Amino acid sequence: MSIRQDNTDSNNGDGTGAASLMDLFRSDIYWNCRKEGQTSTGPRGRLENFLGQSGNNICADCGSPDPKWVSISLGVFICIKCSGVHRSLGVHISKVLSVKLDEWTDEQVDTLTGLGGNTEANMKYEAYIPDYIRKPRPDSSIEDRSDYIRRKYEMHQFFYSDEQLFCPFPYQGLPSPSGQGGPSSSQPSIPLEKRHYEKQTTSHRLYGLGQAFRNSWRKKDPEHKAPKKSSSSAGMIEFVGLIKVNVVKGTNLAVRDVMTSDPYVLLALGQQSVKTRVIKNNLNPVWNERLMLSIPEQIPPLRVIVYDKDTFSTDDFMGEAEIDIQPLVSAAIAHENSTLNEPKQLGKWEASKENTLVKDSIITLTDGKVIQEVSIKLQNVERGVLEIMLECVPLSQ
Repeated sequence: MSIRQDNTDSNNGDGTGAASLMDLFRSDIYWNCRKEGQTSTGPRGRLENFLGQSGNNICADCGSPDPKWVSISLGVFICIKCSGVHRSLGVHISKVLSVKLDEWTDEQVDTLTGLGGNTEANMKYEAYIPDYIRKPRPDSSIEDRSDYIRRKYEMHQFFYSDEQLFCPFPYQGLPSPSGQGGPSSSQPSIPLEKRHYEKQTTSHRLYGLGQAFRNSWRKKDPEHKAPKKSSSSAGMIEFVGLIKVNVVKGTNLAVRDVMTSDPYVLLALGQQSVKTRVIKNNLNPVWNERLMLSIPEQIPPLRVIVYDKDTFSTDDFMGEAEIDIQPLVSAAIAHENSTLNEPKQLGKWEASKENTLVKDSIITLTDGKVIQEVSIKLQNVERGVLEIMLECVPLSQ
């Protein structure tokens, strides 16, 4: 400001001061634009700006500060503990990405911002929370998180819909269809599982009645039956970290479509599963696709299954393999706070007749990352080799 004032005061009609002021003004615009470009342009900058908006700086499900994960399909920022439960729901409900660890595209950021963020999502998914339900806190157990998140996103128990519900039963204070009034509370209690609710698609919607009736039966849930328990136990498990799997390529895979195949890879860890894209007409596909799974406390092997995609029939099996990730997880936890920049070997899984490794699999520490390269023969199939790279990310990251 002092420079601008001096330049303005020195303008005595000779044009020098005005020129200097104009140069400074242009310079300010240039540097401001450059600064904005560094923070606002590009997928990463746009994502961080969106994360900084009100409501997005805490977990949408438990309120933990500084969330580092996103459900791109639901449009919410979530903490790492809630992200494990979201993954257990399946990608058809919640597709989870990392703010820091994943590479974002403009299309993905457009999808996320188009959903409005935590505040708008919670207005939809937490519109009607019964009194007996308590939203999780940052220190809540994984059981409480799982129960609430499944109610919220899988069962839609608190969901807001533009379409109001139609009530086929008489409501308290209103006359019955036969013309004789009477409070609905005087009628026998109807079990929840025997009630039938329809969405009224015509113009004859009972707006206020439908809304009040929906709130009424939700609050009476515990009187009729216990809360529904999901058959999946994945959301009830504590997680110790994340495993990033880069499916690099396949070599000499089996033929399933006359002369070729349309392969894709499915990864399974416990109750979770993710898959790569399909590559058409290729027995030596290069995916170079990175996927992510949560690591449960009781660490199961990582299952790798290759399929041939069929349009009009069941996908054909093209081989499978299992990888023990326990040594990788142990190495990652042991070197969690390492500041080493030089590569260091942390372990080795030797190829032998007892396993299906093509070559020794080395666990290394590189730039603070614990990485393992695996080249493995596919089993229960006539041929095929798969190359993948694993990286373990401890929970604290």
